[in-house]
Amino acid sequence: MLYYLFDYIERTFDFPGAGLFQYISFRAGAAAVLSLMITITFGKTLINYLRKKQVGESIRDLGLEGQMQKKGTPTMGGLIIIAAILIPTLLMARLDNVYVILLIATTIWLGMIGFLDDYIKVFKKNKEGLAGRFKIVGQVTIGLVVGLTLYFNDNVVVREVRPATTASTLVMQPTEGTKLEYRDVKSMTTTVPFFKNNEFSYSDILPFLDKNYTWIVFTLIVIVIITAVSNGANITDGIDGLAAGTSAIIGLTLAIFAYLSGRVDFSSYLNIMYIPNLGELVIFCTAFVGACLGFLWYNAYPAQVFMGDTGSLSLGGIIAVLALAVRKELMIPLLCGIFLIENLSVIVQVSYFKYTKKKYGEGRRILLMSPLHHHYQKKNIHEAKIVTRFWIVGILLAILSLAMLKLR
Repeated sequence: MLYYLFDYIERTFDFPGAGLFQYISFRAGAAAVLSLMITITFGKTLINYLRKKQVGESIRDLGLEGQMQKKGTPTMGGLIIIAAILIPTLLMARLDNVYVILLIATTIWLGMIGFLDDYIKVFKKNKEGLAGRFKIVGQVTIGLVVGLTLYFNDNVVVREVRPATTASTLVMQPTEGTKLEYRDVKSMTTTVPFFKNNEFSYSDILPFLDKNYTWIVFTLIVIVIITAVSNGANITDGIDGLAAGTSAIIGLTLAIFAYLSGRVDFSSYLNIMYIPNLGELVIFCTAFVGACLGFLWYNAYPAQVFMGDTGSLSLGGIIAVLALAVRKELMIPLLCGIFLIENLSVIVQVSYFKYTKKKYGEGRRILLMSPLHHHYQKKNIHEAKIVTRFWIVGILLAILSLAMLKLR
């Protein structure tokens, strides 16, 4: 909103400083600061309100050290994360941008699903919360919306550059004596690490399939990615500060990807896809990072508030859609490695237990407890140390993901 206001002021009154809002870097920085201020300033107010309403976490006794001390800690803190993401985005970003609209819709939709789950747990005293099938339906629904929009919307394009041949196309001259032409085209190309040209088109995924049906394959992949990443973030949110800190690291990495792919000069220098209109996502990303870091002010050990499914489902969904928008979704196993290993630890543990119970009549375990962070807690490692070490791994994975831009 402020972008349009200051754009009008600059054009009408030539007011000094109004032109700053034309710069994505300025608005991104302002969004980060504003989201951080919102979470830190109003976080305490929300915690006190949740305590007053007795919106406390019900804890199952898993035999973990210090676990029962957390009983009654306010949950649904994800509300402040969502507010700290949406308010700066609405103020600083261009709201006619298709990527921004998709991210806003994803945040609200998954936030509502998570809120409903937390509400049932807290007020209906049902520890199971929202039935899993309803969560899946909600995730599939937003997956359909995102997938179909990214495939069919005319503003979701990639810029192709080639040697100039005619004067009828847009021409740019990057170096003296060299002319290149470019055009914005609908393309299902995405980034693949280790490949020579670093790109892959979904239209080639099933050579025998009619190209007219590529949208079905793409949409199904989008649904799987959003469901997997949002559930991964949900599972990771098991000890103080883990999900929020990990999400902040991933969000910052995706902000760098969006900034590089959204600028002609950097994308040309790095020889990566230039995606028109993508730059506005940097503003959403910085608001996302600011909200996660601000939430850590109260969620770091010992936590004064938990984000609940309200926050964890939204964070995972946002990360998935951001990765899809910047066309780095195939890097998710690396970039979101913490979410992946947490998910896999549960799958492997449950599968192995069922297999051994069927074969030997007694279930056996690979880990002391799943998800993985509980395994380390069972080994008497303090949860603050576990979280810090997971963050370090997350930072290493983020650096490797950025290095993939040139690893071909």
